[in-house]
Amino acid sequence: MTASSTVPATAVQQEHPSNRRVLVAGCIGIFVELYDNGIFAFMAAALAIVFFPSGDPTTALVFVFAGYAVSFFVRPLGAIFFGLMGDRFGRQRMLVAVIMLISVATAGLGLLPPYSAIGIAAPILLVLFRLMQGFSVGGEAAGAMTFLAEHAPEGQRGFNTSLAQIASFGALLVGTLVAFMMSPWLTDEALTGDGFGAWAWRIPFLVAVPLGVIGFVIRKSLDDTPNFKKLQQEGGLSRNPLKEAFSTPEHRRAMLLALFIPLMNGSGYYVLFSYMPTFLKGETIGFDMGTALVVTASSLVAICIAIPIMGGLSDRIGRKRVLAGAAIAMAVLAVPSYALIATGQLPLAILGACVMAVVFAGHTAVIHIMIVELFPTRIRYSAYGLGYNISSALFGGTAPLLMTWLIGSTGNVYMPAFYAVLTSLGTLAAVLTVKDRAHQPLRD
Repeated sequence: MTASSTVPATAVQQEHPSNRRVLVAGCIGIFVELYDNGIFAFMAAALAIVFFPSGDPTTALVFVFAGYAVSFFVRPLGAIFFGLMGDRFGRQRMLVAVIMLISVATAGLGLLPPYSAIGIAAPILLVLFRLMQGFSVGGEAAGAMTFLAEHAPEGQRGFNTSLAQIASFGALLVGTLVAFMMSPWLTDEALTGDGFGAWAWRIPFLVAVPLGVIGFVIRKSLDDTPNFKKLQQEGGLSRNPLKEAFSTPEHRRAMLLALFIPLMNGSGYYVLFSYMPTFLKGETIGFDMGTALVVTASSLVAICIAIPIMGGLSDRIGRKRVLAGAAIAMAVLAVPSYALIATGQLPLAILGACVMAVVFAGHTAVIHIMIVELFPTRIRYSAYGLGYNISSALFGGTAPLLMTWLIGSTGNVYMPAFYAVLTSLGTLAAVLTVKDRAHQPLRD
């Protein structure tokens, strides 16, 4: 266990007997955060009709994805705020705060009047709620992964933190299934009419609110991590974690690695999954909404199965081998996989998407624990959160907007595949420079 390099795992388990509650607390916030984020992307075509009336559907869709992207640029601000507070006052308190914030933002989106009712105020409020969501996500990922890693017994950190990624993609899967069930009411005619379809788009957002309340109750009931409490008792907490992180070459280099190691996340998570239903529903591929969501759901099932395998494998053979292997495989297989998807034939599209999903599992299951292990406890939440969320803002949140624009401008449906190859090579270059700490205690 990481509270002390000399404390055996059994002693830690006696001090914290409910490991299941720790895992649930860490994962449920990730689920709520990513469900809201994913459902926004899945519902992009419907939101374009409701909030951005335009004679050009592509222009309206670009506006929606611009709203999607802008929330990512406040993530680093959320990372700074919650990271500083988390390193000074505790991880558990900040995890309670972020899940409260996301619940408010999600409820606000679900209750927002359309453009036809309040005019330009509708898209403005939509963007404001997205900013609130982005600010909270900035504190969620680093906080939850730090919380899980610092509670995990030695030899299980990779597996335990990978479970949060199952929650992440499970949230997208649930969002996909909800969007699939709602798809008959998400047509242009239904959304602009006076019947059930005119407000059916709200349901996917509102169903996340009870989950947020449950997550709040669970997180509120838990204690902080052994690492943080040990440092607190010894008087070793940092007064200014970010200043300390920028003060030494070692920590500055680690933050750069936290920025570049997740490059592949931009193409994998935000293009392969969040953007995929919109891509498949476009004029080039021509699937209807239901068929497009079947392809996405199949790939999400595949990645949820593969993630814990990859997380556990990283505990055995190291983080670098798993991450480097996934990056190389993505660079080789992205274009052929997209060729299968671009055929417009459902079985081939499912095969192509599932191949990319399994490959990407080797990345997404391991990047967070590798970044956690880069930093000591004093600055872990702050430094990890800032580097990772800058990367998400630059290379993740802009990806759907960039792909929509590039495909529209060039007519080349392989743009997402080219982006996947480029970002996977960037991740590979960064990973090869990292010291693997999979078999060492967390740095206190």
